Amino acid sequence: MPDFNWNDTINLLSKVTGKRLLNGIKVLSSYYWSKWTRKAVQWGYPISISFEPTTSCNLRCPECPSGLRAFTRPTGMLQNSFFQQTIDQLSGQLLYLIFYFQGEPYLNPSFLDMVAYAAGKGIYTATSTNAHYLNDTNAKRTVESGLDRLIISIDGTTQDVYEQYRVGGRLEKVLEGARNIVKWKKNLKSKTPFVFFQFLVVRPNEHQLEDIRRLAKEIGVDQVRFKTAQVYDYEKDPNGLIPANTKYSRYRKNPDGGNVFKNTLENHCWRLWHATVITWDGLVVPCCFDKDAQHTLGDLKGKPFKEIWRNEEYVTFRRQVLRSRKNIDICANCSEGTTVWKD
Repeated sequence: MPDFNWNDTINLLSKVTGKRLLNGIKVLSSYYWSKWTRKAVQWGYPISISFEPTTSCNLRCPECPSGLRAFTRPTGMLQNSFFQQTIDQLSGQLLYLIFYFQGEPYLNPSFLDMVAYAAGKGIYTATSTNAHYLNDTNAKRTVESGLDRLIISIDGTTQDVYEQYRVGGRLEKVLEGARNIVKWKKNLKSKTPFVFFQFLVVRPNEHQLEDIRRLAKEIGVDQVRFKTAQVYDYEKDPNGLIPANTKYSRYRKNPDGGNVFKNTLENHCWRLWHATVITWDGLVVPCCFDKDAQHTLGDLKGKPFKEIWRNEEYVTFRRQVLRSRKNIDICANCSEGTTVWKD
């Protein structure tokens, strides 16, 4: 669920219908029942879905499969017709739709058409972008599409720092895009999208936290959030990304000088009950940590979503989380329960 902000929260609550509220109660109660009984039951349908517009990306970030071009699964673009068919199945219960998994959403030419379609169904819509494609035209279309939340990834306040993680990126394009969105919100007298800078705290940029606060205020975005970085080889940290400030790190030093994960992996996971992820080509995977779709739970090209949501594969995966989450590979580096700091 989104962080608290009066305008944004009121907007989200305006999307709640009786049917969605009832579904949310079913999902929440089945989650707690499953925790208490250690039996994987699911009485509702997803409250939130992440739908992948594309796996393509213009940048080459060092801890991202899109940036590294390291997928073993096929790459491609989500088709508008397939998206609409899936949303039609779920729009009655679905409250929150995230247009992001891997890749840069604005590279899909139908992206904003899909946003408008979901917004027309009264669903709260959000996306995350590196903002290199928020030219004046796209910024205007974004505001007009009805997008509710726009996350702009900005991991540095100077080009030399920014490009150390956002390899191939241009900070001036990000700032230009942010200004375009703020301008068109004002011109169109729109309260949406709620815009925030997401600052992934890594060692090269951790000295710029105050700078990003000032920059956000200058441009007029709504909020700044600081996010901890997922590092795949966190024991060795070969790219030198883990920050020295442990407040903004998912990891801590062990007596041998290596890094270990801070979190204890308890045998439950709210994500597995209230949310799901759908790849551009229709694969249903447990969550956003399964970036290469190695734990596919169903394929929407062959079965409707509601059948997949309660199939044996999904039940088995939820049961495994309840019994021994630490033995699931994608859970080993999971941020579920890890703090995300905001201003």
